[in-house]
Amino acid sequence: MTGTAWAAADPVEGKDYTRLQPPEPVAVPGKIEVIEFFGYWCPHCFHLEPKLEPWVKKLPAKVNFRRIPVAWQPAQAPFQQLFFALELLGARSDIHQKVFQAVHVQHVRLDTDAGIAAFAAANGIDKVKLADQMKSFTVAAKMRAANQASPAYQIDGVPTFAINGQFETSPEQAGGEDQALRVADALIQKATVTR
Repeated sequence: MTGTAWAAADPVEGKDYTRLQPPEPVAVPGKIEVIEFFGYWCPHCFHLEPKLEPWVKKLPAKVNFRRIPVAWQPAQAPFQQLFFALELLGARSDIHQKVFQAVHVQHVRLDTDAGIAAFAAANGIDKVKLADQMKSFTVAAKMRAANQASPAYQIDGVPTFAINGQFETSPEQAGGEDQALRVADALIQKATVTR
């Protein structure tokens, strides 16, 4: 859906979304940034994913969409490592959904070396390269940056969307997954005007 879905009733600050104070810088100047803060370990993120992917594909060219995996506990860090390692390996676009399926449907332990090796083998990924990337300095640096982004954006739950470093919304705040995507659409339109 586009921002026009909110033509009759604009989302309400403090109810449907929050304004970030202070605003955060965007990664790609000249583009509107949408960040999904998520965790592979999160059942809410898993349930949102089938709606999120088609929404992302319809975003205008002026929007830079990216994901930041969140790890609040040591047990969640392997999922964060896996995300960044797969990203660095240039994994296929469908691999993100396959990770969610492995964790939430197939109950593969992707927080263990054996589970990650089995997942890699099942999905045509070189398990040695994946393991090496997960232990790499680059992945460690990306994890540090992600762990700094969560408090900077005042993230207290996932999934959460940050729009242009100015606004945040989530299915919990907006009242559902579809509503959160509609609020995000409206905030993208608002960001176009204000930034």
